[in-house]
Amino acid sequence: MDRDGVINELVCHQEREVIDSPFTPGQFKLIPGVKVLTALHDNGYLTILVSNQPGIAKGHFTAKNFELIRRKMNSALMTDGAELNGEYYCLNQPEAVIEKYRVQCECRKPFPGLLFKATRENNIDLKQSWLIGDNLSDIQAGETAGCRTILIGTMKYEMRRLMTEKNVFPDKIVENIGDTVRNHILLKEYVVILPENL
Repeated sequence: MDRDGVINELVCHQEREVIDSPFTPGQFKLIPGVKVLTALHDNGYLTILVSNQPGIAKGHFTAKNFELIRRKMNSALMTDGAELNGEYYCLNQPEAVIEKYRVQCECRKPFPGLLFKATRENNIDLKQSWLIGDNLSDIQAGETAGCRTILIGTMKYEMRRLMTEKNVFPDKIVENIGDTVRNHILLKEYVVILPENL
């Protein structure tokens, strides 16, 4: 799964006039309902994060802040009874202001390099896997890698247009991570009954 917009809330950075990932640990907030990831573990799934994180490359934050945000995420997930089995990040950005990150690589989504790396290191069957993201670049990476895909978002006109233009169509479109797990990955596909308080 992707991180920003799937696990945690996006942040409106008014000073830079962008909606983006959190730039500081204090801005990091889990999306309500993300504790449903425990249901995936209970049903034999690994939960692995694959995320483009160009914030260092763009000069938005430091490597130290990136690590602090990552630690806060894991701590917050554990407090909610959830956890990740792995984390894979691409820090590169072709237009980076920091030269060492100014790279066009195969791990930056929409390319599937991160998914292939996670597959090798965790013995994953991509055909039995779901890629969950909030951006068409996530869906493209999942499709290329052979995953089934779920887009978190709404089917607005602009999204329809982009999907048609890029010829990228997720298997499912849902509003949030809770809906993803309850209604698509577990219930409809595998007929697993989840507890009511999930």
